[in-house]
Amino acid sequence: MSFAEEAKSDVPLLPEVHSGIPEFLLEKAKGAKNWVFEGRTKPQKERQRLPVLPQGIEREAFFAALDELSGQIGAENVEVNDKPLKDGWYMEHPNTHDMMTILDEEELVASAVVYPSSTGEVQAIVRWANKHLIPIYPISIGRNLGYGGAAPRVRGSVVLDLGKRMKQIINIDPDDHTCLVEPGVSFYALYEAIKEKGYDHLWTDPPDLGGGSIIGNTLDRGVGYTPYGDHWACHSGLEVVLPTGEVFRTGMGALPGSNTWQTFPYGFGPYSDGIFSQSNYGIVTKMGMTLMANPGGHESFMYTFQKEEDLAQLIEIIRPLRISNILENVAQLRHVIQTIAVRGQPRTTYYQGSGTIPDDVVHATAATLPTGDCTWIYYGMAYGPAHIRQHKLGIIDAEFKRVRGARRVDPATLPADEYFWSRDRIASGVPDLHELRWVNWVPNGAHVAFSPVSPIRGADAERLLALARRRHDDAGFDFFPAFCVGLREMHLIIEIVFDRDDPERRAAAMACLRHMIDDAAACGYGEYRTHLVLMDQVAGTYSWNDNALMKFNEKLKDALDPNGILSPGRCGIWPKRYRGRGWEMTKESGNASEGKGVEPA
Repeated sequence: MSFAEEAKSDVPLLPEVHSGIPEFLLEKAKGAKNWVFEGRTKPQKERQRLPVLPQGIEREAFFAALDELSGQIGAENVEVNDKPLKDGWYMEHPNTHDMMTILDEEELVASAVVYPSSTGEVQAIVRWANKHLIPIYPISIGRNLGYGGAAPRVRGSVVLDLGKRMKQIINIDPDDHTCLVEPGVSFYALYEAIKEKGYDHLWTDPPDLGGGSIIGNTLDRGVGYTPYGDHWACHSGLEVVLPTGEVFRTGMGALPGSNTWQTFPYGFGPYSDGIFSQSNYGIVTKMGMTLMANPGGHESFMYTFQKEEDLAQLIEIIRPLRISNILENVAQLRHVIQTIAVRGQPRTTYYQGSGTIPDDVVHATAATLPTGDCTWIYYGMAYGPAHIRQHKLGIIDAEFKRVRGARRVDPATLPADEYFWSRDRIASGVPDLHELRWVNWVPNGAHVAFSPVSPIRGADAERLLALARRRHDDAGFDFFPAFCVGLREMHLIIEIVFDRDDPERRAAAMACLRHMIDDAAACGYGEYRTHLVLMDQVAGTYSWNDNALMKFNEKLKDALDPNGILSPGRCGIWPKRYRGRGWEMTKESGNASEGKGVEPA
């Protein structure tokens, strides 16, 4: 299928496809798809490929093992990855590789994909992997774009696509405001189910894009933008298949006939949920989650701030407002260049020169937009009845206007397609599909994130911004910073947008990231999540007391996964069979993802 044909093909819809778009977003999805393909110049590959096999297993033995698995879960649910690697786009992404690859596209690629339909079939696959010592890599839906997508860390792993057939919303409790879901349930799907049942008193908490798995996003400690934005803090109980095939439940779910699985996360005894977040210790097949109560009213607001040097004062103002919950949802403070880029037009619309886009061009462009010229834009929302909202908004207005030149933008002056309205929907529990427009900034647009965490202090914001800007200028990347402020900390999310068909720009993006990780760690800032190929380096920055944390993680890995079959290398945690064989990717090791074999059986 050509680019033109693919761009015109139908966007998958819910509920026919578990990863589909809700009908109310269909036209927006069609437009987004057209924009993606209009900027694509990367050649479309059509040749068949030989599947990449995991190290340590012979070809004949591998295919015999797949035949055995086909007999257990059905041949139609075992798919060899011998087809051309097609990147697709957000709503039709691959489950075999990273569609936004920062390495060669054949570097992090699956040998096969399997589709279990139940926890029992997940157990069968895990036992099969142990029998044949084949690495497996579970995904929920595989839309963790910017951090590796569906790609396995070990080349040739078998991907377990849990989402395609394990997509049930098992329960929505309208009284307790909770739900129980499987891995294939997206934020789109849960929102639609709540609306279909008429539960207008319940809200979801979507992230920037609503197509991701609720379980997948939560396990990777992703965030949303209502007061329930810390998704891991809002989960309650897991069902987990261990790397040896046993299954157990955490929290109140461990009690037979439990009536509080979704409402009380701790149960009795040691709290084990945390070891299944950002780890390779088990496969989560069910999860309880709390839902937000409709607050009885909400009102979005937006402020602009004129100068880059306003940042420190602004962060100092935000901190007490956020800690006291006057600023109620995860605060978003974004640079104006993102407001320009999120309009979906390529960079060449505004600037055709070489090097990073000049500040005067950014400000001249911003002056033509409905938000006006500025440097920082704050997006927030107030919740509750009108008199409560007005009280909080009055406090916020007085505090923000201590910054010289601060301006509250009247939403009535903003057109319907302005980015403000996407933030308005997301912060009121309605998932959207607007965010990734800024990836169209360059041809074949891909993105990868630098995501350090810091205290909510002006000096820290300035220091992180300065070190990141320096590395961006050296590498020639336009600078896309956004601060997401929690109750006691803030994430600085900086997206590097690059042409994934240009090896030089891929290499520059990788080098820029590696420098920023080390620079930030030297100042005491650690990343809260990262791309697959950077996990070893980031894990290495958490090195207090002679790498005591990693030694502990490796002990857990060896105890729970003695054969090292489950997601080897994820978050820098390597099983014994792989250790000391050159699998770790660091600044010094270069960009080859594979080591030199595995320990023999």
